[in-house]
Amino acid sequence: MPQTIAVPAAVELAVVERSGFVESRHAGAAVVLAPDGTALRTLGDADALILPRSTLKPLQALATLTAGASLEGERLGLATASHAGTDRHVDVVRGMLHDVGLGEDDLGCPPAWPGDTKTRDELVRDLGSPSRIRMNCSGKHAAMLTACVANGWDTAGYLSPDHPLQVHTREVVERLTGARVAATAIDGCGAPVYAMSLLALGRAIQRIGTSSERSPFALHRLAGALVRAVREHPWTIDGPGRPDTVAIERLGVFAKTGAEGVLVMVAPDGTTAALKVLDGSGRAATAIALTLLVRAGALEAARVAPVIAQLPLTVLGGGQDVGIIRPTV
Repeated sequence: MPQTIAVPAAVELAVVERSGFVESRHAGAAVVLAPDGTALRTLGDADALILPRSTLKPLQALATLTAGASLEGERLGLATASHAGTDRHVDVVRGMLHDVGLGEDDLGCPPAWPGDTKTRDELVRDLGSPSRIRMNCSGKHAAMLTACVANGWDTAGYLSPDHPLQVHTREVVERLTGARVAATAIDGCGAPVYAMSLLALGRAIQRIGTSSERSPFALHRLAGALVRAVREHPWTIDGPGRPDTVAIERLGVFAKTGAEGVLVMVAPDGTTAALKVLDGSGRAATAIALTLLVRAGALEAARVAPVIAQLPLTVLGGGQDVGIIRPTV
């Protein structure tokens, strides 16, 4: 059975300190790549397989574009998002569906409450309920449906691994990673997700993050447009005050979080960090990636420190701050 990083092959990435006592340790693997794709630093087993979860979304978004979906600006940002489900996010997704003659019921992702606490509280007060369009992957699904309509493909079965869109997506994934897909699983939103090494994921994201809209190759032009859309509209990919959005707004990085402790981040100069926290917790992931990029000289420590301070890393005791979650890379 395919499986992820073995415990002996993992290294410590962060610790949880409570009142001066190291209470917990987050172990895993990470890789830092130079702008040309060469490995600058490897922690743990970066060749072991992982499921990239939502860090696959930039690759999936590019697949929808190369399949004929016409998206730009905020809509392109939502195509690669794990959004917070605010009304602003939902309005963009609803517009994407409307323009291709579809509605919320055509989304294949499961109903969910919004991740944004304020929005969820308002829905509860209004006696609302979970919905497909509030699910954090609805933008990706709307983009997939857009590509299906552009090609005349069936929209009812678009999540099947054998559907033409998913076959095309797998081909794009293999082209960007430079490796054959090792295994196929079903992600939380119902879409196929492909097993790959952390190194392969990092190289794919590095290629996307360093692509130019002036490239002679269509895939790279589209990748450049995708990164620009996210950097110009950082609220789309996550949400106000949330880690990916904060890092993009404050530091100009291209960041994408995935479930089960996976995260990728590309600095403005193209230096790229990819990591997997083995216990599946993502609470330290953004701070770990930022620290790795500082250590690589791609980000200035003085600019990163206040961003890390804005992340939810405080450990509470009796309602008071008594410790912190701290990267050790």
